[in-house]
Amino acid sequence: MMKLNSKNDKRQRRHRRVRAKVKGTAERPRLSIFKSNKAVYAQLIDDEKGVTLASATSLKMKEKSLLLKAKSVGNLIAAAAKSKGIKSVVFDRSGYVYTGNVKAIADSAREGGLKF
Repeated sequence: MMKLNSKNDKRQRRHRRVRAKVKGTAERPRLSIFKSNKAVYAQLIDDEKGVTLASATSLKMKEKSLLLKAKSVGNLIAAAAKSKGIKSVVFDRSGYVYTGNVKAIADSAREGGLKF
């Protein structure tokens, strides 16, 4: 029997609620975050066309800590955005609490030059 109110179910409900309001465009794409137990991922998405403009992952990084990997992913996604001429994004935390790895990605992306 499956739990109806598991942690992931609640996160997915929050994510659907936020996604009903948050849309990315070509000028201001959506910076979407996903995190697993071993890695963190970030994507810049144009929702009007349904395409991913840039992405970054921590799968092949050598850092031990997931928090350090998250900071590196934030820097990578900011660099990828700069190379495509993107200065401003809409932040989509995917229902995750804004702390720890999610905050690290956001802060390092801001330091890299993204505005949100």
